[in-house]
Amino acid sequence: MSHRSVPKRALPLALLLAALACSGEQVPDPDPAVARGLRTYQNVCIACHNADPSQDGTLGPGIAGASRELLEAKVLRGEYPPGYEPRRPGSATMPPFPYLEERIPDLVAYLASLPQQSGEQ
Repeated sequence: MSHRSVPKRALPLALLLAALACSGEQVPDPDPAVARGLRTYQNVCIACHNADPSQDGTLGPGIAGASRELLEAKVLRGEYPPGYEPRRPGSATMPPFPYLEERIPDLVAYLASLPQQSGEQ
C-alpha cells in the first residue's frame, strides 16, 4: 500500500494514535453520558459556573462531583436539598432549568468524571 492511498487528513490522526500506542498510555473508551454531560455543561452551566467545574465561577461554585440529589434540586427546582449547606451562603440566585430533566444523569456522569475541588460537595 502506498502512502498516497491514505487521505492527508487521516495522517495526523494516525500519527497521534501511533504516538499514544508507543507511550504505553491507555486511551479510555469515551462514555456517551459523559460526553453529553460535557456538552450540556458547556452550553448551559458555564454562564455562571467556571468552564473548569472544579473551580468556582463568577456566580456559581465549583460543582465537580456534585451529587444527583443536589443537581436535581438546584437544576430542576432552584432549591437546595434538605439539610444541604451551600458552598456559597446566600447563593439562591440560580433559576430552575426544568427542561434539563432528561440531562441530569449525563451531568452527574460528567461531573463525577472530574477531579473535585478540595472540600466535599
